[in-house]
Amino acid sequence: MIRFILSIFGAIFSVLTLGAMMIALSMGAIFWVYGRDLPSHESLAQYTPPTISRIYSQEGQVIDEFAQERRLFTPADQIPDMVKQAFISAEDKNFYQHQGYDLRGIGAAAVDAVKSRGRDVRGASTITQQVMKNFLLSGDRQAERKIKEIILAARLEETLSKEKILELYLNEIFLGQNSYGVTAAAQTYFNKSLMELAPHEAAFLASLPKAPSDYHPVRQKERVLARRNYVLREMLENGYIDEPTYETEVVQPLKSVQNGDYDPYQKALPPRDYFTDEIRRQLTQDFGEGEFFSGGLSVRATLDPEMQVEAARSLRLALEDYDRSRGRWTGTGITIPEDRLGSEADWRAALSEAAVARDVDLRGVWRPAVVLEVGDQQMRLGIEGVEATEAKPSVVPRNDIAWMRGSFVDNFERGDVVHVREMTEDGSGAFLRWSLRQVPEVQGAFMAMDVNTGRVIAMQGGFSYQDSVFNRATQALRQPGSSFKPFVYAAALDSGYAPSAIIIDAPIEIDTPQGVWRPQNSSNQYYGPTPLRTGIEQSRNLMTIRLAQEVGMDTVGRYAERFGVYDHMGRVLANALGADETTLYKMISAYAMFANGGERVEPTLVDRVQDRYGRTVYNHEAERGNERVCVDCADPNLPPGKGPTIRNNRDRIMDGVTAYQLTSMMQGVVQRGTAASVIDLPVPTAGKTGTTNDAKDVWFIGFTSNIVAGCYIGFDQPRSLGEHAYGGTMCGPVFQRFMTKAVEKYGGTDFKVPEACEFINIDRFTGARLGEGASGANVVAECFRRGQEPMFGVQLDGGWAMSGNFDLIQPDGTTRSREVTTSTGRKAVVGPKASFGTLSSGGLY
Repeated sequence: MIRFILSIFGAIFSVLTLGAMMIALSMGAIFWVYGRDLPSHESLAQYTPPTISRIYSQEGQVIDEFAQERRLFTPADQIPDMVKQAFISAEDKNFYQHQGYDLRGIGAAAVDAVKSRGRDVRGASTITQQVMKNFLLSGDRQAERKIKEIILAARLEETLSKEKILELYLNEIFLGQNSYGVTAAAQTYFNKSLMELAPHEAAFLASLPKAPSDYHPVRQKERVLARRNYVLREMLENGYIDEPTYETEVVQPLKSVQNGDYDPYQKALPPRDYFTDEIRRQLTQDFGEGEFFSGGLSVRATLDPEMQVEAARSLRLALEDYDRSRGRWTGTGITIPEDRLGSEADWRAALSEAAVARDVDLRGVWRPAVVLEVGDQQMRLGIEGVEATEAKPSVVPRNDIAWMRGSFVDNFERGDVVHVREMTEDGSGAFLRWSLRQVPEVQGAFMAMDVNTGRVIAMQGGFSYQDSVFNRATQALRQPGSSFKPFVYAAALDSGYAPSAIIIDAPIEIDTPQGVWRPQNSSNQYYGPTPLRTGIEQSRNLMTIRLAQEVGMDTVGRYAERFGVYDHMGRVLANALGADETTLYKMISAYAMFANGGERVEPTLVDRVQDRYGRTVYNHEAERGNERVCVDCADPNLPPGKGPTIRNNRDRIMDGVTAYQLTSMMQGVVQRGTAASVIDLPVPTAGKTGTTNDAKDVWFIGFTSNIVAGCYIGFDQPRSLGEHAYGGTMCGPVFQRFMTKAVEKYGGTDFKVPEACEFINIDRFTGARLGEGASGANVVAECFRRGQEPMFGVQLDGGWAMSGNFDLIQPDGTTRSREVTTSTGRKAVVGPKASFGTLSSGGLY
C-alpha cells in the first residue's frame, strides 16, 4: 500500500515537474521568440525628448514659444519628490521594488478581466513598461506587445537607474491639453512651476495618464475630482503624506486654468508678432524645422520690447490715418449667420470663433464685435468680453462715422463682425462712446536696428500679425524709389567725384525698346546747373540719371550689390531712380553702413542660440565679419568715465570720407530738403525720402549716430496712394514718432568725422568756393578728401543735350537768366527760356 501511495505521489510529482518544465520551456521559447529583433533599449540612455524652443527679449523675458509637442524637459533631480510620489501611487506603487514588471499586478488584472468576462480590462503595466510602450512599442493591448514590453522593461531595469527611468516617464507622458511631461502640464493646468504645486495639484496631474481626454477639469469635473482623491488616498497608504495632510488636501476644490481659477501661462506672453515669426523663419532655415520645433533651443532675441511697441504704434497710426482719409468702410468681410444671433450666448460663442485680429492696441484695445441692430442715429453691438450697461451701452452713435461715406444702413448689416475701441475723456479717463475701427487695406512695414552691431531692435511687418502674417519688412519686394539715390551718389563720390561737382538739371529723352522715356522731376520743373548736395537734398531725378550715366550703371549696380540692396541689379538707367525691387530689411541694413562710416554690418534678430544643455550653438558677435574686440575691458587702470575701446574686425565696403560726405548730404535732406517739414530730432539726423511713380510706394529711411530706422507704405497689390502721397509726409512722421522715443532711450551724438576730411565752405546753390569766414543760408561746410585738390565750376550732363525749351528755376523760385561755365571753359546763358542752341556746348555743360 505504502509503495502504491508512493508511486502515485511519484507520478504526480513527475507530472508536476514535467508540467513545470514544459511551462518553463514554453515561456522560455515564447520569450526567446519575442525577444529577438526587439528595438534597442540602450538608446534611451541618450534620449532627448522633443521640447519647447523659447525666444527671450533683451531683458530675458520669454516673448514666444514654438513646439510640436508642448514639453519642458526637467531632470529627475529637479522634479520634487512629491510629484514623483503622486505618479508612483497612481500608476505603480511597487516601482522601487520590482525589476521592470509586477507579477502581482498582472495576476490581479487577469482575475478582474475573467470575473467581468472581459468588460473590465485594466492595465497592469509598470512605469518601466509604460516607458517602453511610449518610446519603443505600439500602444495596443495585444498579448504579443505585452510580452515584448515585459522583456524590454526587464532589460531597461538592468541598464538605467530607477531615477532615470522615472525621468523619462515624467518628461514623455502625455497629460492632455497638448501638454507633454509634468512641467508643461503644471503650467497648462495651474500656471505654476513644479516646486509650487500643492499635494492635491500633484495628485490631479497624476490622475491624467490613465485617459487624459476622459479627465477634463471642466467637462468631467466630478470624475477628475474622484480620481484625484483616489491618488491622495494611495499617497497616504504608501506613506508619502500623513493623515493631517490628506485630510487637508482631499477637501480642496478642483481649481485649474481651464475653470478660470488661474490666468493661463500664455496670457503673460505678448501676442505672436512679426519679429518672433521672422526668427522662426530664419532659424528653421539655419537649424532645420525639426531641431527648431523640438530641440529645446533658447534664443536670445535682439528685440527691445519697449521699442517694438512704439514701432507698431507709429506705423499703425500712419496706416489708419491714411485709411480714414479715404472715407471708405471695408470692414472685416465676416458675417455671423442670423440663426446664431438669437441669444447672447449664441452670438458670443459665434463671435469667439470669428477669425479676426485681436492683437491691435492703437489708441486703445480693438475688440471684435457683432452688429445686432442697425438704426439711423446709432448702431447696437455685441462686444467680445464686454457686458452692456446703462452707463456703458454697447452702441455706436452717428457722429462716430462722420469720416466715412454713407450712413449706418449704407455700410452695415445685422451680423457683420467689426472692430471697436473704447473712447475715453482726456484726463479723467471717463467713458465717452464706442468707436468703429477697421484694419486698413493699405499696408507697410517698419524696422530699426543698431548701426554698429546690426542688432534689429524693432520690426513691424504690417498693421496686424493676426490679420496677415506676411512680413512686409523682409518678404515684400517693393520699388525703393528715391530712397535708392544715395547709392548712386555714393558710387560717384567713391569714384572720385567731389561734393562740389555740378550736375545739369535739364530735360532728357532716352530711347528704350518700349519707346522714348522722358523722366521728370517730382516738381515737373528744371533747375539747370546744380551742386551734387542739392540734388540729393531735393531728390532731383534728372540730376540722378545724368550722374548715373556719368559714373556708369555697371558701377552703380556693383555698388548696390556690395551694400546688399540687390543680389543682381539690372543695369538700366531707370534703376538709378529705384525702379528695381528690394526689401525694407535690405535697405535698412545698407543705410546702416552709411551711418557707421562704411563698415559692413550684418543685420540680425538673434544675439545667441543655446541648445537644451546650455551650449552656445550660434553667437552673432562671433560670426565671421561681425567680430568686435574689446581692447582694454580688462584694464584695471581705465580712467573713470572713459569707456572701453572696441575694435571692429569688419570689412570696409566704402571709404570713410565718402560715408561722411553722403551722411552730411542726407543731413541736408532733413534740415532743408524733402524731409525738413516732418523730421525734427534733438540729435544730428540724416535720411532720405522715396516716392515711386504714381506714388505706389512711399519711403523714408533715416539714421542717427547709432540707430537706423525706416518704413515703406503701399498697397499689397501696388496701386497709387494718391496725388498727395509722398515719402516725407507719410513715412516721415512714422520715423519721427519712433525715433523721438529711441533718442530718449539710446541718445545720439554728432556723426564721426574722418581724419582725412578737410572742410571747405561752398555755396550750396552754385557750388562756388567761399572764404573761411563766409556765412548765411547758402553756405555749407563740405568735406573734401585731404590732399585732393577740389575742382570747382566743372559741370556734368551725362552726355545728353537738351530735349526742348523749358523754364529754368532759380533757387529763389524765379526764372531769370543765369550765366554758366561749360567744361570747355566757355560761357553760356541759361533761362528764362533755355533752348538746345543756348545750352549746347559739345555735350558737357
